[in-house]
Amino acid sequence: MIVALKIIVFHLQCDMDMSSMRMGGSVSNPFLQKVFWAAVGTATACAMVINIYEWILCRLRFRAIKHHDPSPAKPKAVFSRILATITALLREPAYFSFSIRFSRFLHWTTPVLGRALLVGIEFTLVLVLCFYQLNPHDQWQWEDIGYRTGFIATAQLPLIVVLAGKRNIIGYVSGLSYERLNWLHRWTARILFVTVTIHMGFWFTDWARYDYIRVKLTTDAVVKRGFAAWCILLWIVISTLAPARRWNYELFVVQHVITFIGFFVSVFLHLPSQLRVWVWVSIGLFLLDRFVRASVAISINLSVRSRGRWRISWASKATFKLLAPDVTRIIIQNPPVEWKAGQHMFLSCQSIAPLQSHPFTIASLPQDGRLEFLVKSKKGGTKRFFRYAKKNLRLPLSRKDPNQGHEVVVSLEGPYGSIRPLRQFDSVFLIAGGSGSTFTTPLAREIVSHWTKHLTANLNSSHSSALKCPDAVTRYIRFVWIIKSRKQYGWFSDQIWGMAKDVHRLKEAGHDVEIDIRIYVTCEDPLEASETEKKGSSDVGVVYSEVEDINLGASLSSIAKLPTVEESWGGSTYSASSASKTENATRISCGPDGTCCCRKPPEDEDEISSLPWQCKCNGGNANTGKSSLFKKTMTDRPLTPTRTSAHSDIALLCGRPCPKDLIRETLEQALGESAVVVCGPQEMLIDVRQSVVSLSDERAVHKGSGAQGIYLHTESFEF
Repeated sequence: MIVALKIIVFHLQCDMDMSSMRMGGSVSNPFLQKVFWAAVGTATACAMVINIYEWILCRLRFRAIKHHDPSPAKPKAVFSRILATITALLREPAYFSFSIRFSRFLHWTTPVLGRALLVGIEFTLVLVLCFYQLNPHDQWQWEDIGYRTGFIATAQLPLIVVLAGKRNIIGYVSGLSYERLNWLHRWTARILFVTVTIHMGFWFTDWARYDYIRVKLTTDAVVKRGFAAWCILLWIVISTLAPARRWNYELFVVQHVITFIGFFVSVFLHLPSQLRVWVWVSIGLFLLDRFVRASVAISINLSVRSRGRWRISWASKATFKLLAPDVTRIIIQNPPVEWKAGQHMFLSCQSIAPLQSHPFTIASLPQDGRLEFLVKSKKGGTKRFFRYAKKNLRLPLSRKDPNQGHEVVVSLEGPYGSIRPLRQFDSVFLIAGGSGSTFTTPLAREIVSHWTKHLTANLNSSHSSALKCPDAVTRYIRFVWIIKSRKQYGWFSDQIWGMAKDVHRLKEAGHDVEIDIRIYVTCEDPLEASETEKKGSSDVGVVYSEVEDINLGASLSSIAKLPTVEESWGGSTYSASSASKTENATRISCGPDGTCCCRKPPEDEDEISSLPWQCKCNGGNANTGKSSLFKKTMTDRPLTPTRTSAHSDIALLCGRPCPKDLIRETLEQALGESAVVVCGPQEMLIDVRQSVVSLSDERAVHKGSGAQGIYLHTESFEF
C-alpha cells in the first residue's frame, strides 16, 4: 500500500504543470536558455570586434606605407602601443602548450591554453546555468535539476549545428574559416554530452528511490527515446575522437551523418512540444548551410553556354599526373573560381572515387591560370586518384607540352580557409615540413608578386616613393622548407627560383626588400621501399625520372591535409612502420653516438651552412654534397648557386634546423610586427608554437624593451 502510494505521488510530481517553467527558484528555465545564448552572442561580438580591429589595423598600415612611413607595422601612438601591449599579453597564454613524454614513442601534448580557457569558460557557464538556485544535495530538487539540465541541453543544439557548418554566421563575423572552428564544434558536443548525462543521472537517481528505473525504461516511450538519444550521442562523442576519425575518414563521415540524423529524431520525439522549436531551429540552420554551399557549388561547377541553343555542362576538368611513387598531381586549367593564397577546396571526381569529396590545399595563385593539387596517396579516394594516374600514365611529348593528359570531369567546392594578410607585417617567417610547403609557398609568392607588381612599374622613377610598395608593408621574408628527400625539392623549385630572381632584380634596382630561402634536407629516401616500388615495374621508375627531368620545378599543386608516415620532426615518428624505419636508420647511423647527423638539430645555423654533405644513414650517400644537389636539381639554370650570385638568397642545407634560432634572427631585424606561419606535422607545430611563446617572453614584446609583436598562424595536416 505504501509503495503504491509512493508511485501515485511520483506520477503526480511527473505530471505537474510545466506552464510556468519555474522549478526550484524564481528564475524560469526559458530565461536561462536566453542567458546561454546571450553569452554566445557576447563571445561572437567580441570575435567580430577583434576581426574589425585587425581589418582597420591592416588598412592603417597600408595607408602609412603610402605616406612613406619607414616602419608602418610599428605602433607609434599611445593608444596603439597600449593595444599592442594588451595583444602581446593575451597572445602568450593563448599560444602556450607543452608536451609530456612517457616513452620514446608515446607522448601527450596539452591543448593550446587559449582554446582550453575558452572551453573551460563555456563548460563553467553551462554548469552554472544547470545548478543556479538549485541544491544537488536536496533530493526533493533532483527532479528540478533534471528539468533544468534538459532545458540547457536543448539550448546547445543550434550552437553545435552552427559550428559544424562550413558557411556559418559565427565564422563570417569573426573572420575564421570552418576548419578553425571545428575543434569548438567537437568540444561543444562533448559539453552537451556531459549536460545530457547529468540530466539523465538526476532522473535515474530520483527514480531509484522508488526502484522505478527499469519500469520507466521499459514502459515510458519518452524515456526510451531520451535514452536512445543519449546512447547515440555517446557514440558520436567516441567516434569523433582523433584516432577514430583518422582510421577511416570516409567511413567516419558516413556514419557521422547517419548518427546525426538519428540523434535529432530521437531528441525531437523525446522533447515536449514547447521545446521542439530548438530542434526546428537547428534543422533550419543545417539546411541553410547546405543551401548556401549547394548554390555556390552549382555556380562554379556548371557552365551555361549558348550556341544556337542553351547547353549546360561541367565547368571543371582535371588532369591527373604521377609526380612520385605515391603522389598525384591534379591540374585544373582556367578554373571557374577565385581564391587567395593559403586556401583549400573540396575536390570530388565521381568517375574515380564515387561519393567522396576531399579537401586539398591550393598551391597555385590565381595569376597562374590554374588550380593545382598535390595529393598524397593514403587510403580511400586519394589512393584511387593515384591508381588512376598510374593506369593512364603518359609521358609528355615535349618540353613545350608537359601537361598533356586525359582530362576528367571534377567538382569543386570552396574555397575555404582564412589567414590575416601577411602583407601587413614588417617581417614574415614561413616554415613548412614536407608537403606543408603547399601552404607556405603560395603565401610567399603572393607577397613577392605584390612587390613585383607595384615596384617594377616604377623602376625608372628617381623618387624615393618608388622604392615602397603601396599595399605591402613587408620588407623581409624568411622561407624555410624541411624535406626528407632532395627529390621533394623539385615540387616547387620553379616557384622558389622565381621568387629569388624577382627579389634579386628588385634589390638591384634599389628596393628595400629581401628574401632568405633555406631548404633543409634531413635524409635521403627511407630504407624500406614504398609499396609502389616493391610492386613496380622498371618502366614506371623510368617514367618518374623522365617526368622529373622534363617538368623540373613545374608549379605543382597543393597537398591533402593528412601527413605522410615518412615525415617526422625531431626524431618523432607517427606510425609503427615509420618507427621501425627510424630504428633501422639509427642502427646504421653515421654519428659517433649512434645518432643521425642529419636528424640532430644544429647548434649554430651559420655552421650548418658550411658543413659538407656527409650523411651515410642510407648507405652510400656520403659523397652527395650541396653542390651536387644543385647540379642534380637545377641542371639547366643559368646561374650558379653561390652566395655572390643572383640566387644567393637560396641555401640548400643538410640537417634539421632549430626553429627558435631562425625565428629569433627574423625578429631581431624586424622594424615592426612580424608574422610566423607554420604548416607541417604536429611535432613541428608544437615546436614552433613553444618557440614563439618563449621568444615573446624572452624579448619582453611590447613591454618597454622595444621588441615588436609576433603573430602566429599554425596550419595542421590533421582534421
